[in-house]
Amino acid sequence: MHGMLPKEYLGKYEDALADMGAEILGKKVEIHDLTQGFGYGVPLWPYFDDVKIERMHYHSRARVLSQVLTHTMHVGTHIDAPVHVEEDYPYIDQIPLSRFIGKGVVVDIPKKKWEVVTPYDLERAEPSIEPGDIVIVHTGWHRFYGDNIKYYIYAPGFYKEAGEWFVKKGVKLVGTDTQAMDHPLGTRIAQPPPLVPWVLEEYRKENGRDLYQDFPYWEPCHRILYTHGILGIENVGGDIDKVLGKRVTIMALPLKWHGGDGSMIRLIAIEEKR
Repeated sequence: MHGMLPKEYLGKYEDALADMGAEILGKKVEIHDLTQGFGYGVPLWPYFDDVKIERMHYHSRARVLSQVLTHTMHVGTHIDAPVHVEEDYPYIDQIPLSRFIGKGVVVDIPKKKWEVVTPYDLERAEPSIEPGDIVIVHTGWHRFYGDNIKYYIYAPGFYKEAGEWFVKKGVKLVGTDTQAMDHPLGTRIAQPPPLVPWVLEEYRKENGRDLYQDFPYWEPCHRILYTHGILGIENVGGDIDKVLGKRVTIMALPLKWHGGDGSMIRLIAIEEKR
């Protein structure tokens, strides 16, 4: 057939793409993917439109495959830019690359429905959180990641006090295996006007208090962190369980999106093998 390469020129992708292990700067390392998957039907925050994925070129017609995607950048495992929550703060392309790479720690702080990750929890975390760390907090909630009430509405999370603690500690970046950088009851899920009004009555029945007594602020952790130069990663997952309680190198590289309010990322933890 004119213009076609003989079959023997087609490579064996099974061999070519086999996991060969990794070595960085002469050191043997293991690379762990802490990213949730992305594609059609990916779980979405309650007020986002569905992800649209359309084929533009087909193998049958054009002998190549191209796809067009329509979606928010705040989907799956992603990082927020400071301008996402406050005017006149940096866009994602204005953040130095060095902010997305560094020494990190993955701490295990198990939490149940609507529990808050507190400064006391963070102080007791192991290994200890140090200034300059990229901190990934594992609550165990990544196991419920999906289009469901449990993940998006019943999740635990950070609130004002955790944000203040991270700033005082001087960490570099914060990630969480939950739906947002703030506790869901500190987001539009419950904050006026609430996206999910029935949580107010459910909270009162379970706790005997008005929800706004315990969660009076809208996204305080977002605002405290991002206005102090500490970015946040939401929906951490993947192989996070393999690096619990470990010190690793973290890479969370965003797209160089000019004027971007955040970016989907491929979040990886690099563990040195001894």
